[in-house]
Amino acid sequence: MAVRNVLPSESVDNVVFNRSSLTGHHGNPIVLFEARVKERKSVQAVFAKLCSGLALIDKEVLADEIAGHLDRGNLYLRLDKQSAFLGELRLGSVDLVHVRVHFKRHGTDEVMGVCREFGLLP
Repeated sequence: MAVRNVLPSESVDNVVFNRSSLTGHHGNPIVLFEARVKERKSVQAVFAKLCSGLALIDKEVLADEIAGHLDRGNLYLRLDKQSAFLGELRLGSVDLVHVRVHFKRHGTDEVMGVCREFGLLP
């Protein structure tokens, strides 16, 4: 599963996956997997892996478009699912792994500061 490759190996056991069966707009079957990470140490490990695993070009794109990825203390990332399946983290636009990172500090400047501190933004 591609989502497991987004998570650090030491955190996978601390993550609970929920599976839902949905129906798409044209009646096509969709399987939705959701994972929630709550333990502080695991959250930091997942975020650190996202930050270190994303290529510099993707970090630069993210920095240019950061306003579109932030909303009320949440950072939204769309990762390419096929790349994630292969163990690589890349931003994507189709066939995605959606990631939402919630920050206790909601201000855009504060969230961007944390992202820079962890290396997600150049």
